[in-house]
Amino acid sequence: MSPEVVSPGRSVSRWSALAILCAGQLMVILDGTIVNVALPSIQGDLGFSQSSLAWVVNAYLIPFGGLLLLSGRFGDLVGRKRVFVAGLSVFTVASLLCGLAQSPGMLLVSRFVQGVGGAVTSSVTLAVIVTMFTEPGERAKAIGVYSFVQSAGGTIGLLAGGVLTQSIGWHWIFFVNVPIGVVAVLTAVRKLGAERGTGLGRGTDVVGAVLITSALMGAVYTIVGTADHGWGSGHTLGFGLGSLALIVAFVVRQLKAEAPLLPPRMFRLRNVSGALGTHTLLISGMFSFQFLAVLYMQNVLGFDQVRTGFGVVPVSVLIGLMSLFLSPRLIARFGAKPVLLVALVLMAIGLGALGQVSADGAYVTDVFPATLLLGIGFGMAMPALAGLAMSGATPQDSGLASGVFNTVQQVGAALGLAILSTLAASRAGNLIADGTAPGTAYTSGYQLAFRVAACFVLGALVVAVTVLRTPAKPQAAPVAATRGVRDGASA
Repeated sequence: MSPEVVSPGRSVSRWSALAILCAGQLMVILDGTIVNVALPSIQGDLGFSQSSLAWVVNAYLIPFGGLLLLSGRFGDLVGRKRVFVAGLSVFTVASLLCGLAQSPGMLLVSRFVQGVGGAVTSSVTLAVIVTMFTEPGERAKAIGVYSFVQSAGGTIGLLAGGVLTQSIGWHWIFFVNVPIGVVAVLTAVRKLGAERGTGLGRGTDVVGAVLITSALMGAVYTIVGTADHGWGSGHTLGFGLGSLALIVAFVVRQLKAEAPLLPPRMFRLRNVSGALGTHTLLISGMFSFQFLAVLYMQNVLGFDQVRTGFGVVPVSVLIGLMSLFLSPRLIARFGAKPVLLVALVLMAIGLGALGQVSADGAYVTDVFPATLLLGIGFGMAMPALAGLAMSGATPQDSGLASGVFNTVQQVGAALGLAILSTLAASRAGNLIADGTAPGTAYTSGYQLAFRVAACFVLGALVVAVTVLRTPAKPQAAPVAATRGVRDGASA
């Protein structure tokens, strides 16, 4: 049975529903970065050791990256509204527990649960959007809003984290989620359209779910652990090979299972496979821009936290303007693939320009021009890429496609950050050991990392050119697929 969606005739209800979905997604994205500027305060208050402090971040990332795929498939089976509301509820309760934490152990457990709620919430958000908005122009606008929230949330998190921590304490970076989450849950129950999943009666691949969830959690754990153990350590190799073995076992299982968790047909869809490959490489290169640029501005240019935060604001502003206003029009006129290709070229040039920063440089000449290219490029790329990724998925598989899309984003971000930060640190450390001045050594490390990031984006460009195809315009949704919820209200 096809899932029921909000009636396309009720545009106001659909845009209200989009606001709810994006509010939940913004909370989830914020919590990936908002804790970064609060870490010193958390360490001093709760007594974290220097080595264990990173787990305040990692305890969130590991379940988040590991559960997206399973949660997305579960949304297809039992209904995406139910999954979204359940995930947002778990996230809100966990945020309250994080704010109340009085010990390292309580905070880490609460952060893990928060990551679970974040994964469940995020896994179905894009799927709900593409099933609500079937007309190409409106879908492009809706995905533009979603992409803006996805990309701008990190910068907002940096600014909000600093303000809240300095003004009223680190606990409030978590407490602020509680009233927003309560309102979002209650509103979602009322406003999101009723939806029936395909049903658990079709069968659930429990073995496959255990294999892929363990593999993804293991992979993210391996990647985030390279900062402490190094890429060639027994710890990294052991967990990496273990995760790879679980992935191979999962693939074998999917080929043989009667009701596979990830049907092989998904990867026979050209645009789905091409978009996932492009997305992985793009995020691996682009996600680390903010991290590396922040370090360059602080360690080389001497910026404080406030100036650093405002230094990356132009990227978010441009992403917002492009995602919300210009990108949907460009996609509607020229198609998603041409827009994506131009965007990838702009980002590769921007990252290449950052690869030329100097130790005695200035923000206006070394950083700002690149932020313009990166903001415009990323604001164009994400709506186009998300639309291409979802264009090949059937309504029954859209939750799964959404989960896969978000999964590769998390894994690609973790992988890119681990590789590029390690390269930058290693180059700087070697130069300092040879007697190079710290500012010059740091700059050389950042130059190398930015150049490798540009290569990742160029790799994404190659995949996009050779694999992706501009999809045909979708026809109007069948009446049967939109029956039952004429008023756009809750189930």
